[in-house]
Amino acid sequence: MQIILLKDMDNLGEKHEVVKVKPGYGRNYLIPQGIALLANDTNLRRLAEMKRQEEARENKKVNDYRQLADQLQGLVLKIGAKVGATDKIFGSVTNIQIAHALKDRGFEVERKKIHLDEEIKTTGNFTATIDFHKDVQCKLNLEVVAE
Repeated sequence: MQIILLKDMDNLGEKHEVVKVKPGYGRNYLIPQGIALLANDTNLRRLAEMKRQEEARENKKVNDYRQLADQLQGLVLKIGAKVGATDKIFGSVTNIQIAHALKDRGFEVERKKIHLDEEIKTTGNFTATIDFHKDVQCKLNLEVVAE
């Protein structure tokens, strides 16, 4: 039985790929769960349209990420932290605090996309990397200051 996958499946294939499976697996699990469609002429034509629409959405998303990365490129983000006598921070600066600081400046960035090059446990200047997309990355300069 030939099917069109609507989602990535381990050990089976990737999204929008036409694969051959046993009839019972396709008919009783994949198609009812919404994971796949039967690969007939109508659905193969729909597949071409789905690929085109998804590619257009992906291109728009990448362009939006590039614009946001250009806006963040020269930005130095100041983050306040409570420090002790030797300029050591109580705890550390995390990607959550960076995401909140960016949100306060008007930039919506998911915390999972922010990666710190090193643990921030003292005041000073640091660099974080924001992975918007596999093709779009941005370096963000951080300045950690005492509150």
